[in-house]
Parts: sequence; structure tokens; C-alpha cells
Amino acid sequence: MTIKSLEAVCATPDDIKRQQIVWDEKTGLIVDVGQLGIASSKLDYIYSDDCLLFAGMGDVHIHAREDVSGKNKYKETFQTASAAALNGGVVHCCDMPNNPTAPIDDDSYKAKMQLALKSDISLFMYAGIGPLTNPLSKRVPYKAYMGPSVGYLFFKDHQSLDLALERYKNCDVSFHCEDPDVLEQYKNAPTHGERRPVEAEVLATHQALELIKRYDLKGKLCHYSSGEGLQAVRAFRKSGGKVEIEVTPQHLYFNSSTLPKGNEYWYQMNPPIRPSADQDALLDAFTKGEIEYLATDHAPHTKEEKLNGTSGMPGLDTYATLVGWLWQEVGVDPKILASACSRNPGQFTAKFLETWKLWFPSLNALGHGYGELAKGYSASFTVLHKNKPITISNNSVKTKVGWSPFDGHRFKSSLEAVFLNGYHANL
Repeated sequence: MTIKSLEAVCATPDDIKRQQIVWDEKTGLIVDVGQLGIASSKLDYIYSDDCLLFAGMGDVHIHAREDVSGKNKYKETFQTASAAALNGGVVHCCDMPNNPTAPIDDDSYKAKMQLALKSDISLFMYAGIGPLTNPLSKRVPYKAYMGPSVGYLFFKDHQSLDLALERYKNCDVSFHCEDPDVLEQYKNAPTHGERRPVEAEVLATHQALELIKRYDLKGKLCHYSSGEGLQAVRAFRKSGGKVEIEVTPQHLYFNSSTLPKGNEYWYQMNPPIRPSADQDALLDAFTKGEIEYLATDHAPHTKEEKLNGTSGMPGLDTYATLVGWLWQEVGVDPKILASACSRNPGQFTAKFLETWKLWFPSLNALGHGYGELAKGYSASFTVLHKNKPITISNNSVKTKVGWSPFDGHRFKSSLEAVFLNGYHANL
């Protein structure tokens, strides 16, 4: 029998209520949702009121490391990233393009995405924007690095970025907001935070918003970290501009004063972990629904690389745990979490499904895609338990690099179950 069913308290951006969900295990798609009157004895899964079920969560910003060159597979592959994602309750991700062989045209983009089709979860791709690149033939998401970061696909000045984006009018562009001139000015400062100051993000934010308006871009600001920059975003939106924002769990959970002295290198990332005032501003904006995406910027590096000062930290394994922290310990409304972790990531990827299905027909099996508890969408669910404490351990993560910035941290709630395209995932 391929028809399966469950009952749980379900959280969507619209409401929180106990519902029953029926899906076809063979197609992996939802058949019906609601108060369906199915007897408890006939249900395949029942979750208590201590649990909360979301449409399968998505992460729109990861670095899975694999590409056609294979040069970085020593620290992550599409398969190990998939394992880490499922371990963290994530069922689909979007992978960034700063690879040794960057996806910058139709052929290189398809080649990288073809590699990802073998992974357990759905891994979608951003295309890179560089000084000499051009848009692909079909609609895909793009990433622009406004200043130097990890990899070589970035811009050295605002003028070259402006000239490049003129070719990408009306496209979907995500921005890494750090101004290259400011980074150059502070490159010899004593600490990582001082070398990448708030000033760099704020100036780049103003520039990104200007470019979004000038070229009618569908813009998104990645891994946002500064309270001051949020004011610019609010003013832009108030004037009629449209832009979306990501925030990482680590920028919400940590601040620069909570990082263990002498071990700050484990928490080094671009942009850096900021002071508590920035953390508070981000939490306030997230709680109010002003930030569209909770995205990890999962950026695995080996322990040796971290000791040598490489920026980036893994985050997929702990995604659901940090969602539970926001729910149970910060007090964020589950409807906000359902937007930032389920619906919005699903809607983001849905914009490009037509392209991906055309180029990779096997993806037609995804139906309407992810992020909704509705007929025709993927039967992928993330279930959290509010009274199931967990202590994160490096021994329990699935990322290939084998460590987490949350190692040793204890949380009140944790992941209870994950369903992926109709099947209960073994965690």
C-alpha cells in the first residue's frame, strides 16, 4: 500500500492546528490535508501535542563544496551535505557557486547540478556572477560577491559590479554585502571582526539596494549581520523597494562577547559574529517577520583549515535544533518559523522549478515543490519535539568535516522526525 497518513499539530504561516495529512509514498506527493476523520488506528504516524510539524524545511544558502573539479570533496560532498541536512531536518538546499570550477554559464551550471542529482535531498544551484559573466539562457538564481571572500568569484570594486549587473536586469540576484574598499582599508586590523567591520556591510548594503532598484533585480541580502544595515533595508522597503534578507542561526545565537576566548577561530566567518547590539537587532527583526530566510551559510572547512584562519562554519546538522531554540527559548511565533524555514525557501526554489524540470526531467517528481502542507506538494515534513533536550556533539554530526560550532551547547528541544518525499528518513 503506497498511501500513508499521519496526524500532528501542524505549523504554517497561516495557523497552528492539529491536522491529518495523507500522501502517496510512490509519488512522494501530498494527497490531502485537513481534519480528515481518519481513525487513530488507521494512521501510520501520530505525534503528540509536544511536537510541531512543519512543511519540510529548506536552506537557501549552503556551500556543499562539490563541483566537477572535485578539488574540495575532501571537506564535503553532495552526499555528505545531504546527510548533514537530514540530520538537521532540512529537505532541500541551494548551493552557492564559489567553487574551483564555478557554474557561470549553461554548460557549467548543468554539469554541477547533474552531480547533485545523486544526492538524497534536493540540491539546487546558484549561478555565479563575475566581471565577465553573462546571464544563463533560462531563469536561475544568481550570487554576487561584492568583495573578497572564500574563493575567487568576487568583485574588486563597485564600478565593475555595476557594469556586470547591467547585463542581469530583472534577474534573481543574492548579494554578499561587504564593500571591497573598506575590507582593503582594514585588512591589517588585529582581529577578524575589525578586519570586516559593520561599515563594510552597511556601505555594501546601500550599494546593493541601489543596484536592485536600478536594474529591477529580485534581490536578496545574504547572511545579514548588522543592526545598522537593517535600518537601510527598512527605509528602502518603506520607499516601495523590494528586497529579501537571510540571517544565519549563528548570528542569532552568538555575539562577539560570548565566543570562547582563545578559540574564536572556530567561529570565524564572513561577515563575522557581531556585538550583542547587532544580535539583538537581528533577533528583533526576525521575531517580527522582517527577515525572510533562516539560512545557515553552511561552509565546512577542516579543523586544520580553521586553525589556519579560514572563514566559515558548518550549520546544516543543527538547523532544526536552532529552530527549536528560537521557538522554545527565544519565543518566536511558530508561524514566523514556518515562513522563514518552510514556505519562503519553498517559494524561492519554486521560481526556478520550470528551468530545473526542463533541464533535468527527473525533477518533475517534485510536483509543486516544497514548503507547503497542501495537495500536490512534496510530502516532506520536519517534526520538532519541544521537550526533548539535546546536547550537540561533534560525534553526532554528519558533515564530512566532523565538527560543529555548537559542540557542547545544550538545547531544550530537538528534531523528532523527518519525512523526505514521502518516506520517513532514518536519523
